[in-house]
Amino acid sequence: MNEIKTAVFIPGFAFGLGKSRFLLSFDHIKDIALECERLGYHSLWMGDHLMLRNNAVLECWTTLSALSAITRRIRLGTMVLSNSFRIPSVLAKMAATLDVVSKGRLEFGIGAGVSEDEHRAYGIPFPKPRVRVERMKEGVEIIKKMWTEEKADYAGKYYRIEKAVCEPKPLQKPYPPITIGGGGEKLTLRVTAEHANRYDWGFLPSIKEYQHKFRVLERHCSVIGRNIQEVEKSCWPGGQVFIAPNRKELDEKVAKWKPKDVSLKDFEARNLIGTPEECIEKIQEYVNIGVTFFMLMFRDLPNKRGLRLFAKEVANKIKPS
Repeated sequence: MNEIKTAVFIPGFAFGLGKSRFLLSFDHIKDIALECERLGYHSLWMGDHLMLRNNAVLECWTTLSALSAITRRIRLGTMVLSNSFRIPSVLAKMAATLDVVSKGRLEFGIGAGVSEDEHRAYGIPFPKPRVRVERMKEGVEIIKKMWTEEKADYAGKYYRIEKAVCEPKPLQKPYPPITIGGGGEKLTLRVTAEHANRYDWGFLPSIKEYQHKFRVLERHCSVIGRNIQEVEKSCWPGGQVFIAPNRKELDEKVAKWKPKDVSLKDFEARNLIGTPEECIEKIQEYVNIGVTFFMLMFRDLPNKRGLRLFAKEVANKIKPS
């Protein structure tokens, strides 16, 4: 029987609605992290952004390092690192350090990078998608070598290291779980097949689309001779989560958060919206096709009511396949 894992994604920018939004401080993130740990969530994840328009943004590595000192059990992940923000050899050292100081709780998520404006603003090159994916592939290969070899050498098209020492090594063996983010079918999913312990395609609006992506990944695994069962099935059951104990409260929550220029039909199609019973039904559809890892973004954070309701009335009642 497969263990069902529920994870919470915390955006590192401002929470709130319109002019009434308030700045997300580290105190808010700390409180959410401690509550997620108390409630038994598997892991807590943060995105890797340096800026998001005019929002204040907390850098994910620094924030996760601080959280590692005040939590004890919950795992800490990056959803997902932009490979281009840091030299892979330095990133390997940073990740190994976080795994050590957190006593083996790092979840390592990485992607090719998607925000051109962000890269340009910070003076970071933003080449075409093929080059970004190729660079990510080399980056992951370097990181794995540095995590596992006494002295690592690598000579690629984009990166080179020579007798690079990464000590201490990560506590998790052979290395922390690697999640590769992105659903590009020709390039990214090939890298996922080669290197990932788990994939992340972000939110897909239907199980049919999800199954299509999985079949593409399965073909890539077959080509390289890898068992697809070695890659954990993961999904976002909705872009954001809106949960309430009854329909009246749920309707009030949707009315508060639905953008005026988005139809109710489209809003419901793109998010996980429901009472606990309805959420269980929707998530169970993914469990029935083998999904074991669910990434959840509760839109009403830092209010913890939805977070608590899901943990108590949904997470513990999902039936493994």
